[in-house]
Amino acid sequence: MADYGLLIPEGGGDNIVLRKDRLVIGRRESCDIVLRFTNVSGQHARMTLEQGYWFLKDLGSRNGTKVDGYRISRKRLDPGAKISFAKHVYVIKYSPEELGAFGPPPPDDEQIEEVLRRGLLDRAGLSRRDDEDKYSNRDMADDD
Repeated sequence: MADYGLLIPEGGGDNIVLRKDRLVIGRRESCDIVLRFTNVSGQHARMTLEQGYWFLKDLGSRNGTKVDGYRISRKRLDPGAKISFAKHVYVIKYSPEELGAFGPPPPDDEQIEEVLRRGLLDRAGLSRRDDEDKYSNRDMADDD
């Protein structure tokens, strides 16, 4: 059976070996990774291996899932990222190259969502002119 990396608990405890390319994490015994803590939801999050990189998706957990201190809905996990399920923190250790990655990493969904929330002009690096300035670029010859 191939190993796809490790979750290393911060503050001590047993490492969790990532043995499949799709894992459900939660308190229920039916989960692939069982975290027996009352503040972890029954099915808290899902990890999937995509193009050699791990992605983490919160499954509507009560106490949230964070990556590097930021609450996420779905996010790419780069090696060394800190993952929090409720208040329980783990560091992910894996090698994207050993898991089949090549070229630049796949896009991170959180970054894409942030870009899509901005307006087109903002995304293009342009700013909207105020109404007072809307005629300021007219040819000065028109003033005759």
